[in-house]
Amino acid sequence: MFKRLWWSFTDYFKETDKLLISLCFLCSAFGCIAVFSSTRYLGNHKQFFTQAAALVVGLVVASVISAYDYQNYKKWWVLASIVSLGLVGLTFFIGFAPAGTDAKAWLMIGGISFQPTELLKIVFILTYSLHLSIVGEKINMFRYMIPVLLHGAFPVLLVHFQGDDGTAIVFLIIMLSMLLMAGLKARYFAIMGGLAAVSAPILWFVVLSEYQKQRIISLFNLNADLQGIGYQQWRGRVALANGGFFGKGMFKGPLTQAGNVPESYNDFIFVSIGEELGFVGCFLVLALLAAVCFKILYNGKHARDEQGRLICTGVFTMFLVQIIVNVGMCLSILPVIGITLPFFSAGGTSLLCLYLGIGMVLSVYIHKDDRVIKIAG
Repeated sequence: MFKRLWWSFTDYFKETDKLLISLCFLCSAFGCIAVFSSTRYLGNHKQFFTQAAALVVGLVVASVISAYDYQNYKKWWVLASIVSLGLVGLTFFIGFAPAGTDAKAWLMIGGISFQPTELLKIVFILTYSLHLSIVGEKINMFRYMIPVLLHGAFPVLLVHFQGDDGTAIVFLIIMLSMLLMAGLKARYFAIMGGLAAVSAPILWFVVLSEYQKQRIISLFNLNADLQGIGYQQWRGRVALANGGFFGKGMFKGPLTQAGNVPESYNDFIFVSIGEELGFVGCFLVLALLAAVCFKILYNGKHARDEQGRLICTGVFTMFLVQIIVNVGMCLSILPVIGITLPFFSAGGTSLLCLYLGIGMVLSVYIHKDDRVIKIAG
């Protein structure tokens, strides 16, 4: 028995994407250190231990998921959808909003806070890739296109009504990128763009709350309300400027260590890294994340079928959008909408769900030539 398990492990190790998993581990380990540093002022290390535990569990889960052919996941799409949508649905009744947020998008399960939309992202990528691959070249036929668009729009609207418009935007862009990869013609994107432009006044005057409007307006006058709506980004700018080129040193950032940057271990972890490790540290973070994104895209390009390419496209887009939005928030280029930096921001369930996505990408890589891993059989 032991010999069989050993050969299964060596077989898996030989076939898996060692570069991608190594890059993810480096990002996560770096993130754990950054979380440890930016939470020292709290007087406990709960966030760090949660992050470290999620890293270990995430690596195991990604390995197990990747050992199975991703085409076999279609057997579980109904169950996965019921669970993920059911958890999101529960937030409408028993959800809560942690301090510093205004969307009741979290659940408390066994004393652990959990944001179900993180799991829903991964399940959506899986089910949408399956749907699009089944439709195939018929996607531009009206009777096939409408169900596909409704499928994509459902989680966007669900998360919007939940109150988490930042995550709704992530879902929307994932949907559009997967439609583009699936071959939806440019004229339909042009139509959607036109409808979005026409709907902009309705979005501004009806959909957006006054708080959301002020977040956007503040970007055009960064110093207008430094003690109010612009406080977090102002402190972030000061911390980044304080870091300079090489930073103040790990565990030595004055604002970070004093807890003077709101959410410095979560949404604004990039700011904490910037203050303590400077421009060099920020560049290293972006270089590692860019390498992860590039490798995911590369795996998609060499996938054996359309479903594999679509899975990689969805996961790549999820990472890219969150990176761009989060860094844009920290640099005061984009409004603060509660989007975390993948692998770095504190959040055990978020990190674990990221590894679920990485597990699917690893499966696409391992099974790119119909390879069967012995551990899966």
